[in-house]
Amino acid sequence: MSTIPPPEVLKKDPNIPEKLLFGPGPSNMGSQIRESMNNPLLGHLHPEFTQIMDDCKAGLQYLFQTKNKLTFAVSGTGHAGMECAVMNLLEPGETFLVVQNGIWGVRAAALGARLNLNVQTIKVPEGQSASLDEIQKSIEIHKPKVLFVCHGESSTGVVHPLKGIGQICHSNGTLFLVDTVASIGGAEFEADALGVDCVYSATQKVLNAPPGLAPISFSDKALEAIKSRKTPVVSFYFDALELGNYWGCFDEPRRYHHTGIISLVYALRASLAQIAAEKIENVLKRHKENSKYLYQKLAEAGFEPFVSDENLRLPCLTTVKVPEGVDWKNVADTLMAHKIEIAGGLGPTVGKIWRVGTFGINSDKQKIEKVISELKAAVAESQAKI
Repeated sequence: MSTIPPPEVLKKDPNIPEKLLFGPGPSNMGSQIRESMNNPLLGHLHPEFTQIMDDCKAGLQYLFQTKNKLTFAVSGTGHAGMECAVMNLLEPGETFLVVQNGIWGVRAAALGARLNLNVQTIKVPEGQSASLDEIQKSIEIHKPKVLFVCHGESSTGVVHPLKGIGQICHSNGTLFLVDTVASIGGAEFEADALGVDCVYSATQKVLNAPPGLAPISFSDKALEAIKSRKTPVVSFYFDALELGNYWGCFDEPRRYHHTGIISLVYALRASLAQIAAEKIENVLKRHKENSKYLYQKLAEAGFEPFVSDENLRLPCLTTVKVPEGVDWKNVADTLMAHKIEIAGGLGPTVGKIWRVGTFGINSDKQKIEKVISELKAAVAESQAKI
């Protein structure tokens, strides 16, 4: 007989209210994505499931705008995508150059240090981006195997320009790695046209699916670099060649690697099907137009944007300066009491900004009006207490 009794808390239903998720992610799920996860479980190598995996690969190639055959989804959050990319592309002692203009550059550099890489950084003030000149000079000085750029820096709300970086990288024998966790589907991105060698993302932002999968794609050049490694990839779980086999990327019989996250793959397929139906160019256009509308409403309400350069503003995540004397957390808590989530800063921007995510179905003018109206009222309430 067991000596530890069943937990009392498990005798009650959990409290899971419906909220408007306007933070940096996860975002709200639409009904089709939610319903997709009610489908029966299949085995992770059943032919019906591997067909769904193949559908997802095609959808991810469309989303990333690439013909890369090594395109799949890592079982894990966006951070798993970062670890998979860095672990596969680099070996101990090799040089990893990181553009650091927010927390994700800091995190990539820290990961490189843990993997005993020779980490070099291009440090950029928050709210800004690195110039092509800075990138070229750093590449010529450090001669890195891989350059990392975060396309959508969710801690600052910056969308980093990518045009021209791939050409600089390839002229110097460097692989180009891009984090699109916060930007894919919300900001223009074409992997092949930009010369990107590896890109990874996540499912819980513009895709409006649950967190738990990290879409990733490796160019042929990156694949050759992985095949030419002198040492094994330090993680079996994140080994891109093993994962590529499981995902059917190599026209060879699939082997068991791990138990795929079946229901989340259903959700990913449903999400990608919605994007394909709307068409990626229309999804991008909607996010861009609604971002401009959000900035207009913020200005009308008396708020100041954190990113001053309009060309560097991430269309699906907006950063707003906290007015002087206002308690940012008190305001966020007031909105949360009304079942609306916005977030404070992250890393170097803590206490300085609010972050307002308009991902996927939340890129909607009526929802934006509601959030800004509630934000304005919460700030006025906070100021009245001063």
